Amino acid sequence: MKQKKSMKWALSLVGATALLAGCGAAGSTTENTESDKLQVVTTFYPMYDFTKQVAQDDAEVSMLLEAGMEVHSFEPSSQMIAEIQDADVFIYNSPEMETWVPGVLASIDTSDMVVICASDAIMLLEYEGEAHAHDHESEEEGANAGHSHTVDPHVWLDPVLAQTEVSTIAEGLAEADPDNAEDYLENAGIYNGKLNELDEAYRAAFEGTENRTFVTQHAAFAYLAARYDLNQISVTGLNAEVEPSAAALATLSDYVKANNISHIYFENNASSQTAETLAEEVGVELAVLSPLEGITEEDQKKGSDYLSVMLDNLEALKKNIN
Repeated sequence: MKQKKSMKWALSLVGATALLAGCGAAGSTTENTESDKLQVVTTFYPMYDFTKQVAQDDAEVSMLLEAGMEVHSFEPSSQMIAEIQDADVFIYNSPEMETWVPGVLASIDTSDMVVICASDAIMLLEYEGEAHAHDHESEEEGANAGHSHTVDPHVWLDPVLAQTEVSTIAEGLAEADPDNAEDYLENAGIYNGKLNELDEAYRAAFEGTENRTFVTQHAAFAYLAARYDLNQISVTGLNAEVEPSAAALATLSDYVKANNISHIYFENNASSQTAETLAEEVGVELAVLSPLEGITEEDQKKGSDYLSVMLDNLEALKKNIN
């Protein structure tokens, strides 16, 4: 499995390129390499960071989506599809998050590739708020919008479920590269220990708190809220790019005023205009709560990673949950 693949993907790529004609040729952090190490392609940041923590120096790990790309509505370029085809291992979160993945995998040859769905061992939560987020659209638009989000895919924001994803990734890498299997499993154990410490920090921070409700622009934190007995109220739905209706904003404004809400949270990679408008209207402050769907390369060089951003999220939540 570790040897470099040939150009056999070229024929299947023709069909994939036709399938995705007209899609933007967005950039990618992957690079061609002649390394003999296991070649691993991941989709977006949490999958990349988890995989890097497990692989360490035993594999070459790359990421398709750069910070700022909208993961929910992303469409891969033909170059990205070629990079997936040429990988030894392809890792993604779920078909509900990376909705383009099933079509791409069906269009390429995966016989010599290990495909890892990191959330495969996790029962996803049903999401019932999408219809509310779309109540300003026509019935036809509402039927089409959010069709891929009948369940919530944001499992990585729960430190306990993140451990499950890390273990699934480690098992897949061990299958693809038996020579380094022991390293992968050991590295996963070490990193899961750090994730367990993160879980303990969240539990300690929210123990005994009375105000357990937070308002966020993006409904990405249901798993985290469920884990720590918090109540998430979202301005938009699972997709941060969807604008809420005027009626929904009015209802939310009344809720914020009546329920001791001191901060409204927005994510740093999406437009904060809606959250800013609501915060100004009801006289509360704004704070960043990152769904970790993308961390810039510059921030990574400064030391930002899943653990540090999740700790930043904890400090942000403590401003309102007390």
